[in-house]
Amino acid sequence: MTSATVAIIDYGMGNLFSVARVCEKVGLHPRICNHPDAIAQCDSVILPGIGGFVDAMKALGERELDVAISEFSRTGKPLMGICLGMQLLCSTSTEFKKSNGLDLISGTVTKLPNQHGRKVPEVGWNDVSVPNGKDVSVWNNTPLHSFKDGDLQYFVHSYYVTPDNREHILTTTTYGDHTFCSSVRRENIYGFQFHPERSAEQGLSIYQGFANIVKKTSLMNCSLLPER
Repeated sequence: MTSATVAIIDYGMGNLFSVARVCEKVGLHPRICNHPDAIAQCDSVILPGIGGFVDAMKALGERELDVAISEFSRTGKPLMGICLGMQLLCSTSTEFKKSNGLDLISGTVTKLPNQHGRKVPEVGWNDVSVPNGKDVSVWNNTPLHSFKDGDLQYFVHSYYVTPDNREHILTTTTYGDHTFCSSVRRENIYGFQFHPERSAEQGLSIYQGFANIVKKTSLMNCSLLPER
């Protein structure tokens, strides 16, 4: 049986090959894509990213990848943003100036507050927790389904996402005195502020959870095809 495919979006600002290696490890067939037509042919999409929001949106727009990602999101197939990729899924960012994102998850990207003894950017390991008032059942049917409350993940970021709808928050993380949203989910769209591909076995479990969703969705889509 052919492996389910994942389009890893190449717009010049992502750690593509480390993401591709982890995808292979969990049984997905990665395709590094920089053309809109190639994205539409895949079973899932990962939008990685390292760098600035404004430059990233410009790069996506120049390659018409912004439109392709938005169209893919409406297919019901799984889509995952990592670090800057998660931020790009949102409506707007205040980095340098107010800028529009992909608007797939309604929310705003803002800078981490400067705090005594806590440098910005945040670089290093931090714990990831269930949002207040919820339990781990919120992670059912998501890439976090086998994750444990308080597991550590590796962060490198100066900005964070505030979703308009708190129901879209999957996890929170506290840096200094500030608690922020560290992952999101809206229907088939997922975003992680941290880097699962750099987070040892805990991070690998997230990619495995994503792969399981991709394979399940792919099988469901195949069953809906008309018989010849």
